[in-house]
Amino acid sequence: MKWVIIIPDGCSDYPLESFGGETPLQHANIPAMDEIAKLGLVGRSDNVPLHFPAGSEVANMSLLGYDPNLFFTGRAPIEAAAQGIKLGPDDWAIRCNLVTVQNQIMVDFTADHISTAEAVQLLRTAQERIGNDTLEFIPGVSYRNLLIYRGKPGMPSPFSIDSRTSAPHDLTDGTVLDDYPKGPGCDLLCHLMEQSVSLFADHSINLARIASGKRPATNLWLWGLGKTPQLESFDSRFGLRGAMITAVDLLRGLAALIGWDRIEVVGATGYLDTNYAGKGAAAIEALRTYDVVCVHVEAPDEASHEGRADEKVKALEAIDRHIVAPIHKALQEQGEYRILVMPDHSTPVSTKKHSHGWVPFAACGKGIPQSGGSSYDELSAAKSGLSYAKGWELIPRLIRGDSL
Repeated sequence: MKWVIIIPDGCSDYPLESFGGETPLQHANIPAMDEIAKLGLVGRSDNVPLHFPAGSEVANMSLLGYDPNLFFTGRAPIEAAAQGIKLGPDDWAIRCNLVTVQNQIMVDFTADHISTAEAVQLLRTAQERIGNDTLEFIPGVSYRNLLIYRGKPGMPSPFSIDSRTSAPHDLTDGTVLDDYPKGPGCDLLCHLMEQSVSLFADHSINLARIASGKRPATNLWLWGLGKTPQLESFDSRFGLRGAMITAVDLLRGLAALIGWDRIEVVGATGYLDTNYAGKGAAAIEALRTYDVVCVHVEAPDEASHEGRADEKVKALEAIDRHIVAPIHKALQEQGEYRILVMPDHSTPVSTKKHSHGWVPFAACGKGIPQSGGSSYDELSAAKSGLSYAKGWELIPRLIRGDSL
C-alpha cells in the first residue's frame, strides 16, 4: 500500500471575471485531478483555525495531520529545522525576509526574487555590522532567510507568545506600512529593521541590481518568530516511512520535524519556473522506497501573490500534466494506493494574500468510494457535503484506511 499527498500551494481561489466567473481551478485544464475526483470523492477541509494567521506554516502542519493548537510555535523555527539549526531552550528563530520598500509601501516582498548568492552577501554584511553573539543572521534561499536570537540561560527573553509580527506578503496592497512588530521584543526587531535601511542603501549588491534594472533589497523584514515545536514522528504515529519533495524551507522543516526524508530535485525553484516534471519523476522513484510521498509545489501561491491569474492556471496545468498524471498512473500500475490532492490554504489572485476558510480536496484509491463527482474545484467540493472543519483529522483517516 502506498500513499501520495500532492499540495498545489494556494491553488484555491475566488471566481474571476476574466475567467467568466470561474475560479482558476475551474478554468484550468486539469484532467488528471478531475480523474481522481471521478474515481473517488471531493470534499472540503479547513486547515487554519481563525485564531491563527492564514499562513502556510499553520496550514501545512494541519494538512499533514498535526493539530496546530497543540504544536504550532511559529514559522521561523520550522524553517530553522530545514537547515538543521538546533535551537536551545532559550533560543528564538525569526524569519528574515529581504524586501523592497519605497515611500513606506511594501513594493515587493521578494526583493525582485533576489538570488541566493546576492542574499548571502547582504546577510553577511548584516552579521558583520549589526549581528553579534546573540543575533545570528543565517542565509536561506533567495529572499527567505533567518535571524537566530541566542538566549542566555537564566536571563529573561525579550520575546514571548504575545510578540506579534506581520508576514510581508500580506502587506503588498499599497497601503502605508504601519504593521510593524508589536508586543514583547518589538523594539529590538524594529531597531534591526531600521538599521538595515542605511546598511543596504549603498551596498554593492543593490547598486548592481539597480544598474541592471532590478529592484534593490532595501530592508530586512523580521516576522514569524518562535521556538522549536515538539512533533511526534510520522513513523511513530502510523508506522510508515515518508519523504517530502519541495523547494521551500518551510516544508523541508516540517518534514525534518516529523522524521521524513527530504528529496531534492534539480531545477526545483519554489517559483513559477520550477521543474515540474523532475518533481513528478522523483516522486515515482521515491515510491520504490517510501510508504508515503508528499509533493509540494509553491508555484500557484506565487502566481497569486503577484496577482497573475493566467500564470496560476499555467502552474495548475503543469502540476496536473507533469506531477499528478504520471504519479497516479504509476500508483495504478503498482497496486494498492491512496492519493490526495489538496492545497494548504486559499490564496486569491484578487487579494494576493493567504486567506482562511475551506479548501477543496480530491482523493481516490483503495476503500475510497466513488461519490459521483466530476471535477476537482471549489464548487464541486462545496456541493459534495463532505467537510473537515478540523483539517488535521483528514490525513489520519486517509492513512489508516478509514472511510473519508
